[in-house]
Amino acid sequence: MTDPNLSSTDLMRSETIPPPRHELQAPENSPTNPTGKWGRFALICVPYVWLLLFFLVPFVIVAKISLSEAAVSIPPYLPVIDWGRGLLGLWEAAQRWSLDNYIWLTEDDLYWRAYVSSLQIAFISTLLTLLVGFPLAYGMARAPRSWQPTLVMMVILPFWTSFLIRVYAWIGILKTDGLLNQALITIGVINEPLVILNTSIAVYIGIIYSYLPFMVLPLYSSLEKLDTTLIEAAEDLGCPPWKTFWRVTVPLAMPGVIAGCFLVFIPAVGEFVIPDLLGGSSTLMIGKTLWVEFFSNRDWPVASAVAIVLLVLLVIPILLFQRHETRRNEGDV
Repeated sequence: MTDPNLSSTDLMRSETIPPPRHELQAPENSPTNPTGKWGRFALICVPYVWLLLFFLVPFVIVAKISLSEAAVSIPPYLPVIDWGRGLLGLWEAAQRWSLDNYIWLTEDDLYWRAYVSSLQIAFISTLLTLLVGFPLAYGMARAPRSWQPTLVMMVILPFWTSFLIRVYAWIGILKTDGLLNQALITIGVINEPLVILNTSIAVYIGIIYSYLPFMVLPLYSSLEKLDTTLIEAAEDLGCPPWKTFWRVTVPLAMPGVIAGCFLVFIPAVGEFVIPDLLGGSSTLMIGKTLWVEFFSNRDWPVASAVAIVLLVLLVIPILLFQRHETRRNEGDV
């Protein structure tokens, strides 16, 4: 029955209101709803399968070689495991496993000096790359929106050229009769050519130039999302520009700083091409030592042990840092 107290306008309004509609849901695990049980399982499995094939399997192979003995054969080491004998062959191989190759690394000072030198060069190069890359990334983030895609393209433009060609180009720039010395002599800055090539300075220049985009891009990603109202609030409260930068900008850009440092430091530790071409024989880095053991000495077991130790030196600090960040985030929550 109709309420007599309702006016004609209310009746017309109530008649025009459409009944509620129930939205149709896509069936589970359909192309439009890939978040079903099997869809989630497939999404989770893809990265794990990738890590299994391209990280864990090669790591196990290298670890197996590091526990074997060198031999004059092809490949140049004695097989550790005879897979034809099944579990019995695996048990016999486990009894023959030896850590002599790892002990040899501690007895010969060449290896630990190479590790220390590599860590030192990588740390200084990362610090210098950060000092050069932060102003570049900050300028890109503060540039007009229409300019930013062009600036990003200019940063990644060197990747369009071969890495080896770019390193060879620095030889022509840094050698005694190269472009740099000729330019400095022409403008009267120096009277004699500077010896830059085949020194540590050339290695630092090559690493900074080669890995600068890996530092700039994460920094730009963090600085581009920076809330400028926080900077304006600090200025309104009388904070000096340098203090605003140190207390506001740097903490908010810290995720990009950490990501950029990791992207530069990790490959710089094992760098081989740059120290070999620009540093010469006087530069000692673990990448060159690893290459000599593999291809000159053909001592694959020792070279594999060198690679395993290098991987442990790089992975353990990253895991500890991630664990610290996880605990800090849990504490903040």
